[in-house]
Amino acid sequence: LPEDVLVELLSLLPARHLICTCRLVCTQWRYVVDLTTLWKRKCQREGFYIQNLDRSISDWKIFYMLCSLKRNLIKNPCAEENFQHWKLDKNEGDKWKIENLPGPHGKGMLDPKVHKYFVTSYGPCFKSQLITLKKEGYWNQLMDEKRPEIVVKDWYAARFDCGCRYELTVRLLSEDYIVLEEFHPEPVVIEQWNDAVWQEISHTFQNYPAGVRYIWFQHGGQDTQFWAGWYGIRVTNTSITIGP
Repeated sequence: LPEDVLVELLSLLPARHLICTCRLVCTQWRYVVDLTTLWKRKCQREGFYIQNLDRSISDWKIFYMLCSLKRNLIKNPCAEENFQHWKLDKNEGDKWKIENLPGPHGKGMLDPKVHKYFVTSYGPCFKSQLITLKKEGYWNQLMDEKRPEIVVKDWYAARFDCGCRYELTVRLLSEDYIVLEEFHPEPVVIEQWNDAVWQEISHTFQNYPAGVRYIWFQHGGQDTQFWAGWYGIRVTNTSITIGP
């Protein structure tokens, strides 16, 4: 078959089949599977192609892989599965609770798909997730050589009638759980009689050291007036994405 026809046909196949099977068929197929045009065609087919990025992409195969893998790596970000997938590191006061938006003396979110949030109490409440990158499809060589951007986002809000405190820590960890890079901003303290508006906090890890194998995410806080019940910080719609 002519090369252009072969590119068109092979671009219909899943990436795993191309790399693990088709590449081994013969010299010609190996050559075609390694062509930039094939991976660019797959990007076009699956809606990943952006014309104004054309010249800035050095490796279309890696670009395709990152696009196809991209998703929220945080599980149960909006409390739809109770506390499943979260480790409750600190659960003091009247403990973590889940409430429906907008909640008492609260406001709704702009995203209509978010219906619930986690809320803290008068004692310290922190919860975390540990993401194993290899389990999520991000192989070691990819993370070490390409070091794709890691984007962290979280949403938090207070209730109108009580002050509270919000804290966030995100760590990039090595195979031996050594901290290679960390994002730990100053705690956010919200005063009583606030506007109760949901706020987004965001951070992008770039040019981090080689050797990242895990991402550890932790957030939480408490109210600042020590009222019994659930008057502390509210959190939801957390996300960690790895992009090209």
